[in-house]
Amino acid sequence: MNSPAGALAKLPSRLYRRRRRLALVLRETAGRVARWAALAFGVLVLVAGLVLTPLPGHLGLPLLVVGLMIVLRNSFQAKRRFLRWQRRHPKLIFPIRRLMRREPEIMLVAWQQLLRSEKVFLRRASWRVLKRGRKHAKRWFKRKR
Repeated sequence: MNSPAGALAKLPSRLYRRRRRLALVLRETAGRVARWAALAFGVLVLVAGLVLTPLPGHLGLPLLVVGLMIVLRNSFQAKRRFLRWQRRHPKLIFPIRRLMRREPEIMLVAWQQLLRSEKVFLRRASWRVLKRGRKHAKRWFKRKR
């Protein structure tokens, strides 16, 4: 059983298993490093979006959404917190979730946000012009057909 030929036959399989285990460890480490790098990049994009949001122009909100997407795809803890926040504040998070879809409904989300902000600032229904203007335009387009 303990012949030199038997020991030599086992040697390549041992080396193969060691190489395989080393490759697995290296692959896992590279995956973790890539995940941390993507997470850091996502946080950097989020911070840039926060800085640019109050400035004139429309660059802040898209950067926030892209940064949030990167962070949520690479952090399980952030994803859990985001879902918990969504359950607590669904009206606040729903537009963000709609923007994060594969085919985002940008114009619909913008319209919904305009209607919400109009409702907050103009309490009386008779003062709100966006909803009434949309209804009038809809009737006008139906008559033209």
